[in-house]
Amino acid sequence: MKILISGATGLVGSAASRALTASGRQVQRLVRAQSTAGPGDVVWDPAGGSIDAAKLEGFDGVVHLAGENIAAGRWTEKQKARIRDSRIKGTRALCDALAGLGQRPRVLVAASAVGYYGDRGDEWLDEESAAGSGFLADVCREWEAATGPARSAGVRVVNLRFGVILSGTGGALAKMLLPFKLGLGGRIGSGRQYMSWIAIDDVVRAIQFILDDDALAGPVNAVSPRPASNLEFTKTLGRVLGRPTIFPMPAAAARLAFGQMADELLLASARVRPARLTNSSFAFQYPGLKEALSHVLGKDEAGEKSANV
Repeated sequence: MKILISGATGLVGSAASRALTASGRQVQRLVRAQSTAGPGDVVWDPAGGSIDAAKLEGFDGVVHLAGENIAAGRWTEKQKARIRDSRIKGTRALCDALAGLGQRPRVLVAASAVGYYGDRGDEWLDEESAAGSGFLADVCREWEAATGPARSAGVRVVNLRFGVILSGTGGALAKMLLPFKLGLGGRIGSGRQYMSWIAIDDVVRAIQFILDDDALAGPVNAVSPRPASNLEFTKTLGRVLGRPTIFPMPAAAARLAFGQMADELLLASARVRPARLTNSSFAFQYPGLKEALSHVLGKDEAGEKSANV
Protein backbone atom coordinates (compact mmCIF):
# COMPACT_ATOMS: atom_id res chain seq x y z
CA MET A 1 0.00 0.00 0.00
CA LYS A 2 1.44 3.35 -1.08
CA ILE A 3 0.62 6.23 1.30
CA LEU A 4 1.11 9.99 0.96
CA ILE A 5 1.33 11.95 4.23
CA SER A 6 1.11 15.72 4.70
CA GLY A 7 2.38 17.13 7.99
CA ALA A 8 4.83 14.22 8.09
CA THR A 9 7.33 16.09 10.29
CA GLY A 10 4.76 16.94 12.97
CA LEU A 11 3.97 15.04 16.16
CA VAL A 12 1.42 12.68 14.61
CA GLY A 13 2.86 12.64 11.10
CA SER A 14 6.35 11.58 12.14
CA ALA A 15 5.04 8.79 14.38
CA ALA A 16 2.59 7.61 11.72
CA SER A 17 5.27 7.65 9.02
CA ARG A 18 7.56 5.43 11.11
CA ALA A 19 4.79 2.99 11.98
CA LEU A 20 3.41 2.75 8.45
CA THR A 21 6.89 2.19 7.02
CA ALA A 22 7.61 -0.47 9.65
CA SER A 23 4.36 -2.25 8.71
CA GLY A 24 5.55 -2.60 5.12
CA ARG A 25 3.73 0.31 3.53
CA GLN A 26 5.51 2.67 1.16
CA VAL A 27 5.33 6.21 2.56
CA GLN A 28 5.99 9.48 0.75
CA ARG A 29 5.77 12.98 2.21
CA LEU A 30 3.74 15.95 1.00
CA VAL A 31 5.91 18.92 2.04
CA ARG A 32 5.38 22.67 1.94
CA ALA A 33 8.76 23.92 0.74
CA GLN A 34 11.22 22.81 -1.92
CA SER A 35 14.07 23.49 0.52
CA THR A 36 12.82 20.74 2.88
CA ALA A 37 11.96 18.25 0.15
CA GLY A 38 13.86 15.03 -0.14
CA PRO A 39 13.92 12.31 -2.79
CA GLY A 40 10.37 11.23 -3.60
CA ASP A 41 8.67 14.08 -1.69
CA VAL A 42 5.75 15.91 -3.27
CA VAL A 43 5.86 19.71 -2.86
CA TRP A 44 2.81 21.92 -2.39
CA ASP A 45 1.74 25.33 -1.14
CA PRO A 46 -1.31 24.70 1.10
CA ALA A 47 -1.97 28.40 1.78
CA GLY A 48 -1.79 29.34 -1.88
CA GLY A 49 -3.57 26.22 -3.05
CA SER A 50 -0.76 25.20 -5.40
CA ILE A 51 -0.15 21.51 -6.06
CA ASP A 52 0.99 19.49 -9.05
CA ALA A 53 -1.87 17.01 -9.38
CA ALA A 54 0.20 14.70 -11.59
CA LYS A 55 2.42 13.93 -8.60
CA LEU A 56 -0.59 12.61 -6.68
CA GLU A 57 -1.19 9.73 -9.08
CA GLY A 58 -0.59 6.21 -7.88
CA PHE A 59 -1.26 6.50 -4.14
CA ASP A 60 -3.59 4.03 -2.45
CA GLY A 61 -4.20 6.30 0.53
CA VAL A 62 -3.57 9.86 1.70
CA VAL A 63 -3.16 10.94 5.33
CA HIS A 64 -3.63 14.71 5.55
CA LEU A 65 -2.33 16.16 8.84
CA ALA A 66 -0.92 19.57 7.85
CA GLY A 67 -2.12 22.69 9.66
CA GLU A 68 -0.93 25.68 11.69
CA ASN A 69 -0.38 24.96 15.39
CA ILE A 70 -3.44 26.29 17.25
CA ALA A 71 -1.48 26.76 20.48
CA ALA A 72 1.51 28.62 19.04
CA GLY A 73 0.52 31.93 20.63
CA ARG A 74 -2.35 34.29 21.40
CA TRP A 75 -5.10 34.28 18.81
CA THR A 76 -4.64 37.58 17.09
CA GLU A 77 -6.78 38.12 14.00
CA LYS A 78 -3.68 37.41 11.90
CA GLN A 79 -2.99 34.16 13.74
CA LYS A 80 -6.61 33.04 13.46
CA ALA A 81 -6.46 33.66 9.71
CA ARG A 82 -3.34 31.46 9.48
CA ILE A 83 -5.03 28.71 11.48
CA ARG A 84 -8.13 28.83 9.30
CA ASP A 85 -6.36 29.14 5.94
CA SER A 86 -3.79 26.41 6.61
CA ARG A 87 -6.60 23.97 7.26
CA ILE A 88 -9.41 24.99 4.97
CA LYS A 89 -7.56 26.29 1.90
CA GLY A 90 -4.95 23.54 2.08
CA THR A 91 -7.53 20.78 2.46
CA ARG A 92 -9.69 22.18 -0.34
CA ALA A 93 -6.69 22.41 -2.70
CA LEU A 94 -5.64 18.85 -1.94
CA CYS A 95 -9.14 17.44 -2.32
CA ASP A 96 -9.79 19.33 -5.56
CA ALA A 97 -6.58 17.83 -6.91
CA LEU A 98 -7.47 14.30 -5.73
CA ALA A 99 -10.94 14.59 -7.25
CA GLY A 100 -9.45 15.41 -10.65
CA LEU A 101 -7.14 12.40 -10.82
CA GLY A 102 -7.65 9.59 -13.26
CA GLN A 103 -6.51 7.11 -10.59
CA ARG A 104 -7.76 8.36 -7.22
CA PRO A 105 -6.66 7.00 -3.82
CA ARG A 106 -9.09 4.63 -2.15
CA VAL A 107 -9.02 6.51 1.14
CA LEU A 108 -8.27 9.96 2.55
CA VAL A 109 -7.73 10.24 6.31
CA ALA A 110 -8.04 13.97 7.02
CA ALA A 111 -7.31 15.57 10.38
CA SER A 112 -10.00 17.41 12.30
CA ALA A 113 -10.44 17.96 16.04
CA VAL A 114 -12.92 17.59 18.89
CA GLY A 115 -13.01 21.38 18.89
CA TYR A 116 -15.84 20.68 16.42
CA TYR A 117 -18.17 20.17 19.40
CA GLY A 118 -17.38 23.45 21.16
CA ASP A 119 -17.87 23.92 24.91
CA ARG A 120 -20.55 21.37 25.94
CA GLY A 121 -20.13 20.92 29.71
CA ASP A 122 -20.97 17.42 31.00
CA GLU A 123 -22.84 16.33 27.85
CA TRP A 124 -21.64 13.08 26.33
CA LEU A 125 -20.71 13.63 22.68
CA ASP A 126 -20.17 11.25 19.78
CA GLU A 127 -19.89 11.51 16.01
CA GLU A 128 -23.65 12.07 15.66
CA SER A 129 -23.58 15.14 17.94
CA ALA A 130 -24.11 18.56 16.36
CA ALA A 131 -21.31 21.06 15.90
CA GLY A 132 -20.79 23.60 18.65
CA SER A 133 -20.12 27.32 18.45
CA GLY A 134 -16.95 29.39 18.59
CA PHE A 135 -13.86 29.91 16.49
CA LEU A 136 -12.54 26.34 16.71
CA ALA A 137 -15.94 24.79 16.06
CA ASP A 138 -16.36 26.97 12.98
CA VAL A 139 -12.88 26.08 11.71
CA CYS A 140 -13.44 22.35 12.23
CA ARG A 141 -16.80 22.44 10.47
CA GLU A 142 -15.31 24.21 7.43
CA TRP A 143 -12.20 22.02 7.58
CA GLU A 144 -14.28 18.88 7.28
CA ALA A 145 -16.48 20.40 4.58
CA ALA A 146 -13.34 21.13 2.53
CA THR A 147 -12.90 17.36 1.98
CA GLY A 148 -16.17 17.38 0.00
CA PRO A 149 -14.63 17.27 -3.50
CA ALA A 150 -12.74 14.05 -2.71
CA ARG A 151 -15.82 12.48 -1.15
CA SER A 152 -17.99 13.45 -4.11
CA ALA A 153 -15.42 11.88 -6.45
CA GLY A 154 -15.79 8.51 -4.73
CA VAL A 155 -12.83 8.60 -2.32
CA ARG A 156 -13.59 7.13 1.10
CA VAL A 157 -13.01 10.11 3.41
CA VAL A 158 -12.51 9.86 7.17
CA ASN A 159 -12.45 13.10 9.18
CA LEU A 160 -10.38 12.12 12.20
CA ARG A 161 -11.39 14.32 15.15
CA PHE A 162 -8.37 14.35 17.42
CA GLY A 163 -8.55 15.00 21.13
CA VAL A 164 -5.52 16.16 23.13
CA ILE A 165 -2.70 13.88 22.00
CA LEU A 166 -0.48 12.65 24.82
CA SER A 167 3.20 12.37 23.96
CA GLY A 168 6.30 13.01 26.00
CA THR A 169 8.10 14.49 22.99
CA GLY A 170 5.71 17.17 21.79
CA GLY A 171 2.24 18.64 21.85
CA ALA A 172 0.30 19.94 24.85
CA LEU A 173 1.70 17.45 27.38
CA ALA A 174 5.32 18.30 26.63
CA LYS A 175 4.54 21.97 27.31
CA MET A 176 3.05 21.09 30.69
CA LEU A 177 5.96 19.01 31.91
CA LEU A 178 8.34 21.71 33.16
CA PRO A 179 5.91 23.47 35.52
CA PHE A 180 4.57 20.14 36.75
CA LYS A 181 8.06 18.78 37.34
CA LEU A 182 8.85 21.93 39.32
CA GLY A 183 5.78 21.34 41.49
CA LEU A 184 3.98 24.35 40.00
CA GLY A 185 1.18 22.48 38.25
CA GLY A 186 -2.47 22.76 39.16
CA ARG A 187 -6.01 22.71 37.84
CA ILE A 188 -7.15 25.38 35.39
CA GLY A 189 -10.30 27.28 36.27
CA SER A 190 -12.84 25.13 38.11
CA GLY A 191 -11.13 21.92 36.97
CA ARG A 192 -14.55 20.48 36.12
CA GLN A 193 -14.16 20.91 32.36
CA TYR A 194 -13.71 17.65 30.46
CA MET A 195 -10.60 16.92 28.44
CA SER A 196 -10.84 14.26 25.73
CA TRP A 197 -7.38 12.81 25.22
CA ILE A 198 -5.61 9.95 23.44
CA ALA A 199 -2.12 8.43 23.67
CA ILE A 200 0.07 8.95 20.59
CA ASP A 201 0.42 5.17 20.18
CA ASP A 202 -3.35 4.79 19.85
CA VAL A 203 -3.49 7.68 17.37
CA VAL A 204 -1.05 5.86 15.11
CA ARG A 205 -2.85 2.55 15.51
CA ALA A 206 -6.18 4.24 14.71
CA ILE A 207 -4.76 5.70 11.48
CA GLN A 208 -3.49 2.27 10.44
CA PHE A 209 -6.84 0.70 11.35
CA ILE A 210 -8.82 3.27 9.34
CA LEU A 211 -6.62 2.88 6.27
CA ASP A 212 -7.46 -0.83 6.24
CA ASP A 213 -11.14 -0.77 7.31
CA ASP A 214 -13.21 0.01 4.21
CA ALA A 215 -16.39 0.35 6.30
CA LEU A 216 -15.25 3.48 8.17
CA ALA A 217 -16.12 6.81 6.59
CA GLY A 218 -17.12 10.28 7.76
CA PRO A 219 -16.27 11.70 11.20
CA VAL A 220 -14.36 9.45 13.60
CA ASN A 221 -13.42 10.58 17.10
CA ALA A 222 -9.79 9.84 17.94
CA VAL A 223 -10.09 9.95 21.73
CA SER A 224 -9.80 7.52 24.61
CA PRO A 225 -13.11 6.04 25.80
CA ARG A 226 -12.36 7.58 29.22
CA PRO A 227 -12.26 11.40 29.06
CA ALA A 228 -11.00 13.09 32.21
CA SER A 229 -11.85 16.32 33.97
CA ASN A 230 -9.07 18.87 34.11
CA LEU A 231 -8.77 18.23 37.84
CA GLU A 232 -8.47 14.47 37.31
CA PHE A 233 -5.87 15.00 34.60
CA THR A 234 -3.90 17.37 36.84
CA LYS A 235 -3.90 15.02 39.82
CA THR A 236 -3.02 11.98 37.69
CA LEU A 237 -0.11 13.74 35.98
CA GLY A 238 1.18 14.87 39.36
CA ARG A 239 1.03 11.30 40.70
CA VAL A 240 2.84 9.89 37.66
CA LEU A 241 5.58 12.53 38.03
CA GLY A 242 5.65 12.24 41.82
CA ARG A 243 5.03 15.99 42.22
CA PRO A 244 2.41 18.07 44.07
CA THR A 245 -0.28 19.92 42.08
CA ILE A 246 -1.22 22.77 44.40
CA PHE A 247 -0.97 25.85 42.20
CA PRO A 248 -4.27 26.35 40.35
CA MET A 249 -4.64 28.84 37.51
CA PRO A 250 -7.87 30.82 37.96
CA ALA A 251 -9.99 31.28 34.86
CA ALA A 252 -9.38 35.04 34.95
CA ALA A 253 -5.61 34.50 34.95
CA ALA A 254 -5.87 32.08 32.02
CA ARG A 255 -7.90 34.61 30.03
CA LEU A 256 -5.44 37.37 30.88
CA ALA A 257 -2.52 35.24 29.69
CA PHE A 258 -4.06 33.59 26.63
CA GLY A 259 -7.14 35.59 25.63
CA GLN A 260 -9.75 33.79 23.51
CA MET A 261 -7.52 30.72 23.32
CA ALA A 262 -8.05 30.18 27.06
CA ASP A 263 -11.83 29.95 26.70
CA GLU A 264 -11.73 27.56 23.74
CA LEU A 265 -8.71 25.38 24.60
CA LEU A 266 -8.16 25.50 28.37
CA LEU A 267 -11.57 26.21 29.89
CA ALA A 268 -13.92 24.59 27.37
CA SER A 269 -15.39 21.16 28.14
CA ALA A 270 -15.76 18.36 25.58
CA ARG A 271 -16.75 14.94 26.94
CA VAL A 272 -16.27 12.88 23.80
CA ARG A 273 -16.58 9.14 23.23
CA PRO A 274 -15.00 7.25 20.27
CA ALA A 275 -18.23 5.53 19.24
CA ARG A 276 -17.26 4.64 15.69
CA LEU A 277 -13.86 3.23 16.57
CA THR A 278 -15.34 1.22 19.44
CA ASN A 279 -18.18 -0.09 17.27
CA SER A 280 -15.62 -1.11 14.64
CA SER A 281 -13.83 -3.34 17.17
CA PHE A 282 -10.79 -1.08 17.44
CA ALA A 283 -9.00 -1.93 20.69
CA PHE A 284 -7.28 0.88 22.57
CA GLN A 285 -3.89 -0.04 23.92
CA TYR A 286 -3.95 2.77 26.51
CA PRO A 287 -7.59 3.51 27.42
CA GLY A 288 -6.82 4.69 30.97
CA LEU A 289 -5.23 8.03 31.77
CA LYS A 290 -2.68 6.81 34.33
CA GLU A 291 -1.41 4.00 32.13
CA ALA A 292 -1.25 6.31 29.11
CA LEU A 293 0.70 9.01 30.95
CA SER A 294 3.01 6.44 32.52
CA HIS A 295 3.73 4.96 29.10
CA VAL A 296 4.34 8.17 27.13
CA LEU A 297 6.49 9.62 29.93
CA GLY A 298 8.54 6.44 30.34
CA LYS A 299 7.34 5.78 33.88
CA ASP A 300 6.06 2.66 35.51
CA GLU A 301 2.89 2.81 37.60
CA ALA A 302 4.85 3.66 40.73
CA GLY A 303 6.23 6.77 39.03
CA GLU A 304 9.74 5.37 38.61
CA LYS A 305 11.68 5.32 35.37
CA SER A 306 10.82 2.27 33.28
CA ALA A 307 13.69 -0.14 32.81
CA ASN A 308 13.22 -0.19 29.03
CA VAL A 309 13.51 3.58 28.51
